Amino acid sequence: MKRLILMRHAKSDWSRDGTADIARPLNERGRKSASAMGKWLREMQYIPDEVICSSATRTRQTLEGLSLSEVPTSFTRDLYLAEPEEMIAVLRRTGGQTLLMLGHNSGIATLAEALLKAPLSDEAFSRYPTGATLVADFDISEWTDLQMHSGTVIDFTVPRRLL
Repeated sequence: MKRLILMRHAKSDWSRDGTADIARPLNERGRKSASAMGKWLREMQYIPDEVICSSATRTRQTLEGLSLSEVPTSFTRDLYLAEPEEMIAVLRRTGGQTLLMLGHNSGIATLAEALLKAPLSDEAFSRYPTGATLVADFDISEWTDLQMHSGTVIDFTVPRRLL
């Protein structure tokens, strides 16, 4: 059994003119949201043993705000604005039992929907707002065996529900 925690980065700061998209930081709300999501992950005991994170500033800062204990982490540009197929390819190269993947929309929302056996009837899930986090289990022994429409929802939340 493998577990995937699929998280979209927290709210970013659009007020800085001239900042390249990949370098855009979190805003104050985003920092609070990341902290709340980290607290939720710890309270629910959804603790990853491996993290794969987009190399963008806002995803790095989201991960930092989660305040997870020392977890082996890979930062990759392959997840920056990636499409679901690219994200699946990254997942299939990992080895963790419980994996946190931190990325961007629209790819992460599309991937979340495509991975599940049954659609999740939650209005927030269909929008996958900043900070949205899906926890899903897959009946596989290796990530290389991951298939679309094979995941079972364990949990889903968004920062607004926790703040």
